[in-house]
Amino acid sequence: MNAIISASELASDSAGENPPVLLDIRWQLSMAKAAGAPAFDGRAEYEAGHIPGAVFVDLDADLAGPAGSAGRHPLPDVDHFGAVMRAAGVSADRDVVVYDGGQGWAAARAWWLLRWTGHPSVRVLDGGLAAWTGPLETGDRRPAAEGSFVPAANTTDLLDADEAASVARSGLLLDARAAERYRGDVEPIDRVGGHIPGAVSAPTTENVTEDGTFKPAAELAFRFNSLGVSDTSEVGVYCGSGVSGAHEVLALAVAGIPASLYVGSWSEWSSDESRPVAKGPDPQ
Repeated sequence: MNAIISASELASDSAGENPPVLLDIRWQLSMAKAAGAPAFDGRAEYEAGHIPGAVFVDLDADLAGPAGSAGRHPLPDVDHFGAVMRAAGVSADRDVVVYDGGQGWAAARAWWLLRWTGHPSVRVLDGGLAAWTGPLETGDRRPAAEGSFVPAANTTDLLDADEAASVARSGLLLDARAAERYRGDVEPIDRVGGHIPGAVSAPTTENVTEDGTFKPAAELAFRFNSLGVSDTSEVGVYCGSGVSGAHEVLALAVAGIPASLYVGSWSEWSSDESRPVAKGPDPQ
């Protein structure tokens, strides 16, 4: 099944006899709170206007566990995640479409978690809410009936710190952050700048067009092949805290390339002073 869906396809599916469950994952990585300004309020944005029928899901509260030594956005408690998904109307036998404000990172995190826990049919709205040209509804929305999805955590498609280091040596580990953070030129959030030794810089922003939609699958495949993906290489992805990295895994899926996510990412790796740090443009 395709990992993404266009706005026109979503409009058609939503008008059908068995419309998909819609999840609104409005979220932004913001430095505003640290500067004393109000943080981005995804729920307020949702209530001001969302695709009809969509249910809001909070990334920080529902798609991640508490920040700590495992990173800023570690895996959520699976039972809690399942309860949130059921309350949003998610069932294993019904398609799910997730979207955010347009950047795609938050929606990709929800997509990755649902796939990782066993949902067979989940897609991301390509281009997010910005691509939607239909009507919007305001206020809160609850589904008419609770869903039945029971997530099952597994170890596939998931890397811990040691496994990420191993993939960087024997396969291909992609760093989805901005190039300047990869090089260690700047580090606005974590203890130290730089990258996991052996990782290759692959900013996720280069996977999309100017309007935020994904580049064609063939173009994405060419990009990843040029970065070192081969038919035999194991591919892993990390970012700052497992959010934009999920978007890179999604881009790889669009290109037909399976990849695993290091959820702890740089926020976990850099917090451990025993872990080596590479700086500069070269992987090593």
